[in-house]
Amino acid sequence: MKSKDLFNNQSAAMTIAMITLAVGCNPTSERVNQAQQTSASSLDREVASSRSTAANPASMQDTNTADNEHGHKDGEHGGIIISLGRDSYHIEAVTTSDGQVRLYTLGKEETRVIDIESQILKGFIKAQGETDSREIVFEPTRQDGDRDGRTSLFLGRLPEPLIGRAFEVTIPNIRIDGERFRLGFQSGLTKHTENPEMPTKVADSAEKDLYLTPGGRYTAADIVANGNTIATLKFQGIKSEHDMRPKIGDMLCPISGTKANPKFTWIIDGKSYQFCCPPCVDEFLSNSKSSTDPLPDPESFVKK
Repeated sequence: MKSKDLFNNQSAAMTIAMITLAVGCNPTSERVNQAQQTSASSLDREVASSRSTAANPASMQDTNTADNEHGHKDGEHGGIIISLGRDSYHIEAVTTSDGQVRLYTLGKEETRVIDIESQILKGFIKAQGETDSREIVFEPTRQDGDRDGRTSLFLGRLPEPLIGRAFEVTIPNIRIDGERFRLGFQSGLTKHTENPEMPTKVADSAEKDLYLTPGGRYTAADIVANGNTIATLKFQGIKSEHDMRPKIGDMLCPISGTKANPKFTWIIDGKSYQFCCPPCVDEFLSNSKSSTDPLPDPESFVKK
C-alpha cells in the first residue's frame, strides 16, 4: 500500500499511513555516532522503566487508551468488524473466495444496518509483509430498504495476485452523515482497537533504530534537536486525544488528520511537526526516512 509517494499529497489523512518502515541508514556525522551510542544501556534502562510504569496505570497521571483492545460480536455475514469514530459507526468487511470484498455499513450497535451517502470509495491495498500497494475501488450497491441516494453496501474486488492472501486495506475518506473518517483494516482480524484507523506503534526493538539513526529527510541535527531520545521516553505519561472535529485554524496531524497536540511534536528536516499520538510520529518519521523528496511544510497541515 505504499507504491505512491504520499509526501507530495498534502491531504493529512491520505495513504501516507500505508508506507512501511524504512531504517538502517548509517550515521553520517560524529554527532550522530554520539546520539546512537549515547548511554545505550542507560536508554535501555529508561525504556524498560517507562514500560514497567505503563504496565501500572496507577503510577501514571494519564494512560494512552489507544492500545486497549475490546472484542466485538462476530459480524452477521462472518466478516471483520471495524470501528469508526470511537464506535459511533461500524463497518463489516467480508472477503469471498473469488476475491470480492464487501463492506456493510452498521450503526453504533453492530447488529443495526444503516445506509449512508452513496459514494465511490477509493483505497489502497497491499499483501501483508509487502511494500507495494495497488488501488482498490468500492462501488456503492443499494440494498433493499436503502433510501434514495444512499447505500448500506460497497463492493470491491481484490487484484488477482492478492486472492487467497492476507492483505491490508486503507480507505482515506468515507463520508457518513456529513462526517469524514479514515477506514483501515487487515484481513483475518477478529478484534479491533478503540481507534483502528490509527497506525500501529512501531515495534520496541525497532524504535531506537528509527529515532536515533538518520536517513532520507531525517538528519543528524534533527536527532540532536529532539534530545537524542525516542518517542517512548519523550512522550511518557502524555495521553493521546483523537479530536476528530478540528476547528478552522487548528493544526492537523499529518497522518490521521485529527487535531494535532503540540505536546506530540517532533523535528524532522529542521521543521517542527505536530501529531495526535506517538504512533503517528513513528509513521511520519519512517516515511521521512524512506524518501529524499522535500516534505510538506508543517503550515500545510492546518484546518481550512
